[in-house]
Amino acid sequence: MNAINAGFGVQIAPGTLRLQRSLPGPIERVWHYLTDSQARGSWLAFGPMDLRVGGDVRLEFHNDDLSEHRVPTPERYRTEDGCHRQSGQVTACEPPHLLAHTWGEADGSSSEVRFDLQPDGDRVLLTITHARLPDRDALLSVSAGWHAHVGILIDRLEGRPPGNFWVAHEALETAYADRLPGGAAA
Repeated sequence: MNAINAGFGVQIAPGTLRLQRSLPGPIERVWHYLTDSQARGSWLAFGPMDLRVGGDVRLEFHNDDLSEHRVPTPERYRTEDGCHRQSGQVTACEPPHLLAHTWGEADGSSSEVRFDLQPDGDRVLLTITHARLPDRDALLSVSAGWHAHVGILIDRLEGRPPGNFWVAHEALETAYADRLPGGAAA
């Protein structure tokens, strides 16, 4: 199943998105892909993460490099060096079931992302909750971003080459614009 055909995340409160996916287990493997810089960098972002409450999180997104299929970065997401950076602090860490951290933006604002992992036979239910998003534009970008990134994670876990992040993100952002409150389908 590709990222665009997977179930959509839902807005569960103002400024809060929840996305759930069933991933191949075991839970320790999925935890590794959330917390190890190299493994995380293959689907989301590289960077150190001090896995204790109050620990620093630094993420470097190289979305152009997540697959071999290359397309130009959309203009509104381009940076001088091709990298988007986030920093924050761990707010909860209960290996291998829960990880949460703030999600700092360049403007000084911060939201919070929470990853819950629950074993389900030989699979793992991943629930991502991203809260305190400041406006609809942020909600749309984050919704499409998590949806596309988790699609790449599933491809990695299942041993498939992933599709291009930006191709998926652009299609998903349009779809979420219609699905989330304030959109055409609202």
